[in-house]
Amino acid sequence: MKKSVLLAGESWSSSSVHVKGFDQFSTVTYHSGAVAFLACMSDSQYRVTHMPSHEAQQAFPLELDALRRYDAVILSDIGANTLLLHPNTWARSERMPNRLKLLRDYVAGGGALMMIGGYLSFQGINASARFRNSPVEEVLPVTCLPYDDRVEVPEGFMPQVNGPHPLLAGLGHAWPHLLGYNEVQSKPGATVLATVPETGHPLLVAGGYGKGRTVAWTSDMSHHWMPSEFMNWAGYAQLWINCLDWLTDATAAH
Repeated sequence: MKKSVLLAGESWSSSSVHVKGFDQFSTVTYHSGAVAFLACMSDSQYRVTHMPSHEAQQAFPLELDALRRYDAVILSDIGANTLLLHPNTWARSERMPNRLKLLRDYVAGGGALMMIGGYLSFQGINASARFRNSPVEEVLPVTCLPYDDRVEVPEGFMPQVNGPHPLLAGLGHAWPHLLGYNEVQSKPGATVLATVPETGHPLLVAGGYGKGRTVAWTSDMSHHWMPSEFMNWAGYAQLWINCLDWLTDATAAH
């Protein structure tokens, strides 16, 4: 039987204005950053439910029992506001459950949580992801900075891998390059499994909270920080499967 995973985020819409001489018109396009991830997980032991950002504001679970139906939850490029501001609160001033606190309680009770980097992960662009000092940061194996935490590396960097560890099984030490990440700080007791060579900043970190466990991957799962060379690498699928294997293994040590 496949394990159930909820992936929240990894989607966005873009609006453009096109000017052609005297005339202009606008277009709106929808994008998903989860295509490669979902494709490589399709024949794995995990059944992934993708909840795009525009759906998560309303559809993300509001009760702990609903969260517990998932063996693991992944937050990827989705800011705290989307989970905090349910439409009933934002538009109708109604009291609603705090879903960041629900995630904390979910992990404390034995759940698994992974945060993947992006412009609206950790603290994010212009500090607008806003996970610093939140209940989600409390359970993660890293702490967020109080300001814009993006580090753009257009020349690319090769991850420095620190093993051995189950999350690194079968991946070797020569990984493809990445083009950026969110700067964070690892917590005491967390296991830093990969870093950025020039800065030493954490790239892949594992830890535990209560009865559960958490993982932070501070770069992207797709463009633009993760180039095609990484997504086409044989280790791309193995990396995510290793993370989910470790997160959902109730017998694994933190």
